[in-house]
Amino acid sequence: MTRTRYALAGAGHRSHMYVDAITGAHADRAELIAVCEPNPVRADAAVAFVAERGFDAPSVWTPDRLEEMIRAERIDRLIVTARDDLHAELIVRALDAGADVVVEKPLTIDAASAALIERAVERTGRRVVLTFNYRYAPRNSALRQVIRDGRIGQVTSVDFSWMLDTKHGADYFRRWHREKQNSGGLLVHKSSHHFDLVNWWIGQSPRRVFASGGLRFYGAENAAACGLGARPARGTHDGPHDPFELDLRDDPRLAALYLAAEGHDGYLRDRDVFGEGITIEDNLALVVDYSGGATLSYSLNAHCPWEGYRVAVNGTEGRAELEVIERGAVLVDEGLHPVLDPSATAAASSGSLRPQGERLLVQRHWEEAVEVPIVSAAGGHGGGDALLLRDVFEGPGEDPLARPADWTDGVRSIAVGIAGNRSLQTGLPTRVDELGVPLLARP
Repeated sequence: MTRTRYALAGAGHRSHMYVDAITGAHADRAELIAVCEPNPVRADAAVAFVAERGFDAPSVWTPDRLEEMIRAERIDRLIVTARDDLHAELIVRALDAGADVVVEKPLTIDAASAALIERAVERTGRRVVLTFNYRYAPRNSALRQVIRDGRIGQVTSVDFSWMLDTKHGADYFRRWHREKQNSGGLLVHKSSHHFDLVNWWIGQSPRRVFASGGLRFYGAENAAACGLGARPARGTHDGPHDPFELDLRDDPRLAALYLAAEGHDGYLRDRDVFGEGITIEDNLALVVDYSGGATLSYSLNAHCPWEGYRVAVNGTEGRAELEVIERGAVLVDEGLHPVLDPSATAAASSGSLRPQGERLLVQRHWEEAVEVPIVSAAGGHGGGDALLLRDVFEGPGEDPLARPADWTDGVRSIAVGIAGNRSLQTGLPTRVDELGVPLLARP
């Protein structure tokens, strides 16, 4: 079997999932030929990982030589895991150079660059795959199946609340995400996952967005208002630490990828969440009107004491409710990113008033509620990550739930966040067909 020739653009923490897949479960179908990364420390780490797995070391290139890399190394597909604001340029250049693209969400961070991607796809005829792994989580797939089967009738509205806790949520305020020019803010970087779920669940497209929110917990002004005194500029330092500080020396992988790499680009991965220069919001609320008549009410809070989400979908024949608790409490000395592992639920729930777990209920009019089984597996997102990677590297098969996503799904997901950002600026509702992206203006 001929293996697909891959290159990686961006060798930070998120890239590990793809490199691991290429050198592991999908090594018979894929090979990592090249790494495109401006920081030599992170590039060397990716190369070393591949070599440790027993494969030929990929060549290393810098972003200014992307086209040369694609042509010289005969790259079939470029995997983009770079900073969000760099996605569009890398995608467009790769398409024009003759490679297909696999890109982490979000597709990009603003309307102008989304339009550039759309024109590049039309110009080249090449493919752009979006990796929306939340679609593959069994709990989210189960809700999609309930709606698709018509168990609650025609969808009329969705209530969706997402809670990021003071470990995971705080982390967006330590790193490059804290500046909206890099990430589009949480409405684009994080919430694009959630807006994609709603688009996919109900099979409708967003039409109008009204947003409200602000930076109300993190940042220097809030720290001063709470009476916090002088704080270290970063979490990596000697002496006592508070729970909001991240000391990179405590995590060997973060130390290798970021602390050891600072001398080359000056990027700090562990900045104080109560420091100056944060331009994104930590509290957000939206109302979104959809093409089929449904309305979404959405909220995101990035400083909750627990992590998870609640979604209720109302229909003409009943209601579906999904509750997911990924971490019931933030305790010191835990990892940054909670991942619900069904096999650990019983242990994690022992003695807790907010036990880790998930539940999907469906209640039709004039009937008692019934619980819908959620069949999960080991691994990230209840086994969903493995299913996503299978579709990426083996190609999607027949899927009645239509989980594989492309650039059009990426545009529709970021459209809500981009329109929301504009609404935050103007104080007025924003129509997505006025953003200047041709796809969004189509009926």
